[in-house]
Amino acid sequence: MLIVALVLAVIGLAALVTAVVTSNELIAWVCIAASVIGVVLLIVDALRERSHANDDSVSDASAQDANEDYVEDYPDETPALEEDETAAAPAESVDSDAPEVVEEDRNPR
Repeated sequence: MLIVALVLAVIGLAALVTAVVTSNELIAWVCIAASVIGVVLLIVDALRERSHANDDSVSDASAQDANEDYVEDYPDETPALEEDETAAAPAESVDSDAPEVVEEDRNPR
């Protein structure tokens, strides 16, 4: 259905250009008709897609209801993690052989 709407859009554009060039009122009405039909098809397609998505969500909900073992667990509070006193943070090691970093003035002004 989207392809048909795209084809109608191309036909409407071609009819619009032709109507402007030739000053033909009949071709202008063809342009308007093609545009209206294309918009109607897009709206119908969007409504179908929305109802199809709603049907899928309803069927998923009914499948969850059918499964008696399905449990949702939302605890109010999660238990706090106890800190292990035996684990210490790693000590930083300093390499004494590393050359010192010299700060440079990057802005010579």
